[in-house]
Amino acid sequence: MNQPDTAAPPGNAPWTCPFCPLLCDTFGVEVGTPLKLVGSDCPRARKALANFDAAAGAAQPRAGGQDCDLDTAIGKAASLLAASRQPLFGGLGTDVAGARALYALACETGAICDPAQGQALMHGLRALQDRGGFSTTLAEARTRADLVVCMTEEPTAHYPEFFRRIGVGEREGVAVETLPLHGDLFDTVALLAALVAGRVSKDDARVPADLAALSARLQAARYAVLVYESGRLPAQGALIVEAIQRIVATLNRSTRAASLPLGGGDGASTVNQVFAWLSGLPLRSRAGPLGLEHEPLCFDAQRLLADGAADTLLWVSSYGPEPAPPAAGVPRVVLGHPAMRAAQDAHELVFIPVSTPGIGSAGHLFRTDGSVLLPLRPVYEDGLPSVAEVVRRLTQAVQALKKGRVQ
Repeated sequence: MNQPDTAAPPGNAPWTCPFCPLLCDTFGVEVGTPLKLVGSDCPRARKALANFDAAAGAAQPRAGGQDCDLDTAIGKAASLLAASRQPLFGGLGTDVAGARALYALACETGAICDPAQGQALMHGLRALQDRGGFSTTLAEARTRADLVVCMTEEPTAHYPEFFRRIGVGEREGVAVETLPLHGDLFDTVALLAALVAGRVSKDDARVPADLAALSARLQAARYAVLVYESGRLPAQGALIVEAIQRIVATLNRSTRAASLPLGGGDGASTVNQVFAWLSGLPLRSRAGPLGLEHEPLCFDAQRLLADGAADTLLWVSSYGPEPAPPAAGVPRVVLGHPAMRAAQDAHELVFIPVSTPGIGSAGHLFRTDGSVLLPLRPVYEDGLPSVAEVVRRLTQAVQALKKGRVQ
């Protein structure tokens, strides 16, 4: 990988927004208190930028409720991790470099890794593992799609720039529709799949007319794109993703169609990509006594904490104060945004403020469509260590502790 461009751009220069997996790179930031979005009115980006100003980071690490220096915090955190019998790495809000460092630490400690959006991430991942699928990119949807169907409501509430990114309103002949629900989402998508495949007649009086009409438009489209948000899917949402992929596969026998999943924010899809290329396995995996293990259900972070199956939590969230770590009932090491307020309880807590990629430091993130790795350039230098730097030092400290015990 090429070395990142760490030069801070001028205030109104193009900037890659790290706060949404669309990674929009056509607007900028005006440096001030707080930072101000320029060239877009995206509410998601505006809200995130309100957590930053142009001042150097003054936040101090904390251990046991007391301010301390970075060396002390890393030493305490390393002691907790080295003593842990089953660490859990959660949140995982970081970039490529941070993910690479986390993978090395996970291998050193036998940690299980699950992002804050783990359940949503697993919907698409499990469907891909079980059935495969057809997906497209933002660029291809922009240049080729003539019918866009929103399978989980319009995505603008969570992805305000989505329609602009795929060119809706800029090209003629692009129709946008929202899936009409009849029953729950499972029933509706299954019926649409049956209509598209011809297993159910569109003329059947029991078939809702709007759903029959949608199936006809899908069959007539030159390039249909079925958009869904992983985070909106209910429990067992992988079954819905599989049904969406059945529709796409059927259409591809006679025309062109693809899915376009939206999700993986706060670094989740980026960390998943990194872990997959380093280990051959996605998240919800560990390098344990039995070698590499992948358990998409058993290695759910919420399940592990509720069952008392993890005894130390390392939580990473560098893009903002949320998502904050849970009050987990176990010792916690938190690498987070300086404004994060981790819940205090009777258990040990080490907090280390870290830099945000794309704001106070450089980095790289994968876009939601998984095909593009974009560089993040800092808006200003915040003086805080990156997740990668802290985790590399943690790994070295854990190794030294283990070596000392062996000797």
